Amino acid sequence: MSSDHTGEAPVGHNVLYACKYTPTELLAGFGATPHIAEADVASFAYADALAHPNLCGFGKGLIERMMAADAREAVLVTCCDVVRRVYDVLRASGRMDFLFLLDLPHRRGPAEVALFRRRLRALADAYASYSGATFDVGAACAACGTGVGRADNRVTLLGAHASASLVAEVEKDVGMPVENATCTNRHLKASPPPQLARMVTGPACGTCCEGEGTKAAGDPLDAFLDWYAPVLLGQIPCMRMDDIAERKELVGGRGQQSVVYHTMKFCDYYGFEYEALAREDGIPMVKLETDGTSQSEGQLRTRLEAFGETLRARGGMRPKPEGQATKPTAGKGADADGATYVMGVDSGSTSTDVVLMDASRKIVATAIVPTGARAADAAARAMGEALSHAGISGDDVALRVSTGYGRDSIDGMDSSVTEITCHARGAHYLAPDVRSVIDIGGQDSKVIHLNPSGGVAGFVMNDKCAAGTGRFMEAMARVLEMGLDEFCRRGLEWHHDVRITSMCTVFAESEVVSLVAANTPTPDVIHGLDVSVAKKTATLASRVGAEPPFLMTGGVAQNEGVVRALSEVLGAPVATHEDSQLCGAIGAALIGLESLGRCNGAA
Repeated sequence: MSSDHTGEAPVGHNVLYACKYTPTELLAGFGATPHIAEADVASFAYADALAHPNLCGFGKGLIERMMAADAREAVLVTCCDVVRRVYDVLRASGRMDFLFLLDLPHRRGPAEVALFRRRLRALADAYASYSGATFDVGAACAACGTGVGRADNRVTLLGAHASASLVAEVEKDVGMPVENATCTNRHLKASPPPQLARMVTGPACGTCCEGEGTKAAGDPLDAFLDWYAPVLLGQIPCMRMDDIAERKELVGGRGQQSVVYHTMKFCDYYGFEYEALAREDGIPMVKLETDGTSQSEGQLRTRLEAFGETLRARGGMRPKPEGQATKPTAGKGADADGATYVMGVDSGSTSTDVVLMDASRKIVATAIVPTGARAADAAARAMGEALSHAGISGDDVALRVSTGYGRDSIDGMDSSVTEITCHARGAHYLAPDVRSVIDIGGQDSKVIHLNPSGGVAGFVMNDKCAAGTGRFMEAMARVLEMGLDEFCRRGLEWHHDVRITSMCTVFAESEVVSLVAANTPTPDVIHGLDVSVAKKTATLASRVGAEPPFLMTGGVAQNEGVVRALSEVLGAPVATHEDSQLCGAIGAALIGLESLGRCNGAA
């Protein structure tokens, strides 16, 4: 355990912390106000300058938060090695008024509790010396929670650290109250005993103390720590503890409707628990992985909204904000002959695809245009082309449904649905017997497992890295100085297996350059890239329990080399369709028709 403090104590004692084992109630007894150290940052400017570049995202984010102007006091707990490194960085900076490193035992036996109590006492003595405050056992008791868990209908957020913004995003996108059961959120299982209250001089502290204060014998701080140390250490354990059997209580409780599991990139501890839970056929669950920055917000939102859509209606329309109609206004949405049309708009990172469909589920017009720098402009062009091809006006369209990464940026939409749900519906329309959809687009890759009716049984997406996506293939084509069409065609002419071991775009580029320098035939290099993409995608497929028949959608479905490689790696044929690239827009149009109640035909 270590502490470091300099200068005068500030008037307001706001203590930052990042672990549920932090003794926040003890600090409250000295008049401090503990706050979770959250940092939703776009970059790690301070951390990259002050720490090793291989520090995990959580550690870097913690450094960024501690470098803010209002961060003057902090108590860190050694739940993992990265916290020790953060402490060293902060101590070397010399900017903290009070900084304490609390060593956490990773077992919870009597010896460990006694050791933890001594360390808590050392923290108390250090903070008393720094602040000049006297311990108030009543204030410490009042800060203790009730120990009563939630039993209402809810989604439980499990796993690693969760910021308030992540909790809010889960609640908004999934559409249910959130129970935060991550390693950030504390849950004391017991309330302070009444005898602690009798050590208070003066009025009772309220909810947890009894009677007017007749002071009992003994030191209030020692008495509080005797009760508090085993209770604080005895919370449902985090994954860093040696014995984690008690964590099974976090899944399957009364009212728990689903689980969102959050892990930190490059940290395996919570990944192990997720993999174990994912093998069980129990409560619906989706995994999120973040790196401590706000750069993953778009993909997180897609995962969460798709999860919510799956839970609510297996492909139904999600509620829209107030003021946005989901039904056409009177007199709108039918042409001169009374025909009803809906429009599905898929705003992808590479292309924007539009499908016009009538009430018999017949596709009457389509358009595909490059997305370019502005999703809204591309959508306007594509919608205009589709209307022109169909020979109708915008007033003849009853409903417009958007999907894709730019779905919330398009003007004039009546509703939006995630690409997960839309690709599932579109794939079922194109091939009713399909059970697994492989969608490799420009920005990400997805594998969607379907139920027999075409609903989403489960899905998995890659992270924000471009590896295995259309962007990856475009980058490799540029390295080989050829257009994408030629790149795809030449890959079919291979004769010898070439292994591309790295899926990182930058490192793979270096491998390709080395292979070219060694006079490796270009078709063999391209085939090696095709196989590397297929293997990465097959890994996603195994995580979601994908099964044949397979249908490949998205722009990369046009790359026959990747399709062949996927078929070989998966051990089953991977089919494509002439309208594979339009799959998301088709699904959006179908969902629009169903929401109007005007779908009266068959595919």
